[in-house]
Amino acid sequence: MSIPTQFIQIDEEGFGLSRDIRIQDPLVGQELLQNLKIHEGGTLLSTIGETPVIVEAFDEPYVASQVHLKEDGVWEISLPYGVHYSFQLECLSLDEWDRFHGYTSNNIPFVFSRKAQASFFNLLDEYGDDFIEFQGKTYDIPNYWPSNENVEKETYWSSIYKEEANPGWNLGEPAEALKDMIPRLKIARSRVLVLGCGEGHDAALFAAAGHFVTAVDISPEAIERAKKNYGHLSNLTFVEADLFKLPRDYDQAFDIVFEHTCYCAINPAKRQELVKVWNRVLVSGGHLMGVFFTFEKRQGPPYGGTEWELRQRLKSHYHPIFWGRWQKSIPRRQGKELFIYTKKN
Repeated sequence: MSIPTQFIQIDEEGFGLSRDIRIQDPLVGQELLQNLKIHEGGTLLSTIGETPVIVEAFDEPYVASQVHLKEDGVWEISLPYGVHYSFQLECLSLDEWDRFHGYTSNNIPFVFSRKAQASFFNLLDEYGDDFIEFQGKTYDIPNYWPSNENVEKETYWSSIYKEEANPGWNLGEPAEALKDMIPRLKIARSRVLVLGCGEGHDAALFAAAGHFVTAVDISPEAIERAKKNYGHLSNLTFVEADLFKLPRDYDQAFDIVFEHTCYCAINPAKRQELVKVWNRVLVSGGHLMGVFFTFEKRQGPPYGGTEWELRQRLKSHYHPIFWGRWQKSIPRRQGKELFIYTKKN
């Protein structure tokens, strides 16, 4: 199945958006939500007026406005436009902001609104930090992100580089969004840090634009490949290091941090720690720039993410200058990328 060329958004309350205007027609909204499907690779697809569209959801594709227990004992969520779907208690998980996530009967991810979550608690016999009880049965509620400490090891990544000539994350060139945005942003010559640089394509683009670039990767195999590709660039330095153990002379030493396929690769339990790394290495008023994945994938790497999650992580320390879904990516990433350019407070 080919990927559509038209886009529709779903906002953080679960309503459709067309050209930034909330869809009011219930029939159009019902079509959008009821025809949602997850394409290979995580791209969300649906139809509007029977026209195929890519769906860009700010949070989970389904945002439950309310939750009900029907007379026949079936759990059901209410969505905008009068749409309803059933779900099983066994599918629930809890994110670090104490929000319940799950999957509907048609296997589309959902999240409870605060109102729905309050109603849900009122229907339970008991609940705690990691369990719920209903009709005498206890259900363990796992963390949304399963921990994966293997990805924290250099050997994990180096083994992939040794086994694969072209790992899945390697585009063989800079990110499409970066190639488009660097000329448009007109950034003054800056000290740029690229974490999880891989073979160095993004870092080299910054260097070619005249910036002074430090590119870090935990894998010596990656650094070796990067040096073979771009070691001739005098304003580009490659460093083998664990990004969570950077030396103190990196503190407030950079004007820009660029993120691309690092946030999605680390143990998700350490994402907030990565934000702290960005905060530490950036000067006051420095900029975080990045290409982030926006799709549902709890097992990785790569791990998925949402705009809602990223906004939560950044809102205390960064002000968005540009924040938008990227609609001109390569085919296998179309509908799944977010480009941001933010300023550190």
